[in-house]
Amino acid sequence: MTTLPPIIEALREAKAIAVLTGAGVSKESGIPTFRDAMEGLWAKYDPAELATPEAFARDPEKVSRWYDERRVRCSAARPNPGHRALADLQAWCGERGKSFTLITQNIDRLHQAAGSHDVIELHGTIWVWRCTLCGDEQEERGGPFERYPPLCACGGFRRPAVVWFGEMLPEQALRRAFDTAEASDLFFSIGTSGLVTPAADLIHIAARRGARTAEINMEPTSITGLTDWAIHAPAGEALPRLAAALV
Repeated sequence: MTTLPPIIEALREAKAIAVLTGAGVSKESGIPTFRDAMEGLWAKYDPAELATPEAFARDPEKVSRWYDERRVRCSAARPNPGHRALADLQAWCGERGKSFTLITQNIDRLHQAAGSHDVIELHGTIWVWRCTLCGDEQEERGGPFERYPPLCACGGFRRPAVVWFGEMLPEQALRRAFDTAEASDLFFSIGTSGLVTPAADLIHIAARRGARTAEINMEPTSITGLTDWAIHAPAGEALPRLAAALV
């Protein structure tokens, strides 16, 4: 954690701060990452085989059941100190007239539950389910669905409003994320491998525009050597220390 003081100084000097978070942040709340070994009935499946439009077309019951189990699991999760520290950092920036934008690859909305606002969701959210026939979207916060796949009032199958392999990211969210990276003068990558594009491109865009960059992750990643500062620690440990040092 010896790199903490320089990052604190960078935060104090920055006028436009951008943060990208990945699955490592929510893992500390008990939500397994997408690549973690699956359990129970799902142990024999590769998650990538379930997260495609083709998989849903072949077996909508299986795919929707898997995602609904993930939704129910997310409902039991609570924001961890890392989530709360980012909400505190956003409030700190607001009090000082600084721009702060949180971009996430996570679909669980734990950032919003912790108090963060105007979060850019690059990969959608598991809480919203969309009809594949009429496009109607509804937020689902209850228990497990009674049938799989759940049906829309129009009779169409409903699917989670998340981005599957082979699908485009939401255009507005992606544009905002790229604009944010270009305008930032300090960019954080937290709890993400830096491998999944186009999210992985954001820190490179920020760096090319002259922003200072920092990484917080348990292990070194493909971008570690490119950042100005790298902290190898849990986000739930590093971020509260960072937020506390700003007071």
